[in-house]
Amino acid sequence: MGKNKLKKWADIATFRHVIQPTFEEVFKKNYHLRGQWKDSFFENRNPLVVELGCGKGEYTINLARRYPDKNFIGIDIKGARLWKGAREAEFDNLPNVAFIRTRIEFISSFFDRDEVDEIWITFPDPQLKRQRIKKRLTGSLFLNNYRTFLRPEGVIHLKTDSEKLYSYTGKLIERNNLELVKSDPDIHSASEKDDILSIITHYENIFLKEGKKITYTAFRIHNGKEIIEPEQEGEE
Repeated sequence: MGKNKLKKWADIATFRHVIQPTFEEVFKKNYHLRGQWKDSFFENRNPLVVELGCGKGEYTINLARRYPDKNFIGIDIKGARLWKGAREAEFDNLPNVAFIRTRIEFISSFFDRDEVDEIWITFPDPQLKRQRIKKRLTGSLFLNNYRTFLRPEGVIHLKTDSEKLYSYTGKLIERNNLELVKSDPDIHSASEKDDILSIITHYENIFLKEGKKITYTAFRIHNGKEIIEPEQEGEE
């Protein structure tokens, strides 16, 4: 293990806005801040936005700067990876940012019913093999989980370079009669740039240099029915 990674781990252990719960604190039990993020952690009643698999935290940080009247939580399991965004939030003393180092599978341990207003999923592993379908962050397993804490009118945003994940998510939305807010197969081709979608992450820069198109999907899951998989899904 490199010294640089150890130093980053040591750094984030000192950051006030980084939460690193133990396995025992979240496995099959509720974390103590569940239902209390606005009142106890951020100390306001502003909307709560969560970024899943936040990586280096670019989206979490940039959204927090653009929207000081909202609270943002970035979640990732890799401490050395989220160190960059966490360090920036610490040094700039951003009051509306937090990071949680945990597995996405434990997400419902952290948030209570209707506690989250929006979810961002930026460049997740598309998990295209059929046997890994349960790990897709826009798959039925996760969407049914998000519904336990996302407000009925809350929007899920997916930004990805994977055309297959983009297509799969569109089929899932259609199959379940979910509300499609926006779908764009190439966000950087538009003459007028969307301010939020123009935030470019480390990985997005790499994908753009490789000539890949960046897609975007926004949707709601408030119809109340259990979400099921589309008939055609993924790769073998």
